[in-house]
Amino acid sequence: MPRTPRAEQFNPHQVCIVHLVQRCVRRAYLTGVDETTGKDYSHRREWIRCRMERLASVFGIDVLTYAILSNHLHLVARNRPDVVCEWSDQEVALRWLRIFPGQRIDEHLAEPTTNSVDTLANDVERIQIIRSRLSDPSWFMKALCEPIARLANFQDKATGHFWEGRFKAQAITDDAGLLACSMYVDLNPIRAALASSPEESIHTSAYDRIKALEGSMIQSAAVELVAIETEEAGRIHRTLTPEQLRERKAEAKKKRGPSIFRDAWLAPLELSEQAKPGAQTSRSGVRASDKGFLWMKLIDYLKLLKWTGQQRIGSLVKPIIPKDLEQILRKVGVDEKMWCDLVWNFKKYFGRGSAAGSPKSLRELAQKRNRKFAPGQNSSAACFTGI
Repeated sequence: MPRTPRAEQFNPHQVCIVHLVQRCVRRAYLTGVDETTGKDYSHRREWIRCRMERLASVFGIDVLTYAILSNHLHLVARNRPDVVCEWSDQEVALRWLRIFPGQRIDEHLAEPTTNSVDTLANDVERIQIIRSRLSDPSWFMKALCEPIARLANFQDKATGHFWEGRFKAQAITDDAGLLACSMYVDLNPIRAALASSPEESIHTSAYDRIKALEGSMIQSAAVELVAIETEEAGRIHRTLTPEQLRERKAEAKKKRGPSIFRDAWLAPLELSEQAKPGAQTSRSGVRASDKGFLWMKLIDYLKLLKWTGQQRIGSLVKPIIPKDLEQILRKVGVDEKMWCDLVWNFKKYFGRGSAAGSPKSLRELAQKRNRKFAPGQNSSAACFTGI
């Protein structure tokens, strides 16, 4: 069965939420402990997290949840073309050049020059294309995965593919699908027996949010959106030796920003009714917007996450969900008796399809795509109410 075209899964010109999955080639443990050789590649997970944090400060993409495992990563993202529309041409050019510097004389410098920013900003047709790319999940994944592959191959003194192929994308069609998918992603380390609780699931969004509530801070990896004066770039190029230029570039890569809360680069979890309508563009410099994505408080999400993580599928005793958590599930239209099965077996229900959500929303999506049905709409029907 051919893959669903990317154009049907997400549109960079419209706000949408997608679940993205990227696997290492041959599912090898290239970001974990290789059982064959005994080599530990776990440090590469922090490479990926930092790169993701860096891109979140540049792209018009909200990172909602993520999990980085031994041989693959999960990312739930929301593209924000409405945020990108509020950026000036100068800002669009500067953001693009910080990630994709292109071929230029002073490419060895970490910062784009004011001249290169002005030149790009004045190219109207090119800027329109770049605006679209800055809210495109495909370009986000390209900017995330390619540098990691090059860095890993350089470390291994190897060539060839690091990632299995193009990433898998799955459209999230409603709040019920988003809640289940977010829980599935955050609980992946527990499901893979890499951790026993969300508090131990390092390199997940749940871990970052829990630690942030405890006051944990990190040095920001966000891009500094400042261009270097062209004259200064010329002076540096004339006065520094090639070795000094390489050292300068290496230092710029290691440079970190001010301390921020561990989850500051992630999108806020709670959708606030008091928030002003519109894009809610962030001025923090570490993320695209300040808009949440779930109609529930973070403390309630973490409580439901911890409770779900404690349950085990296949047990003869059906888990009894607390009343307050039961109300949350009913609000989004999920059968509380099937909740654990929906999360733990999320891949069984939606793994074959290009979308995840309630049967009603999947039917609507299938009609929009001129299809008879969407995979998962029948098998997941017992997990939802009001279908």
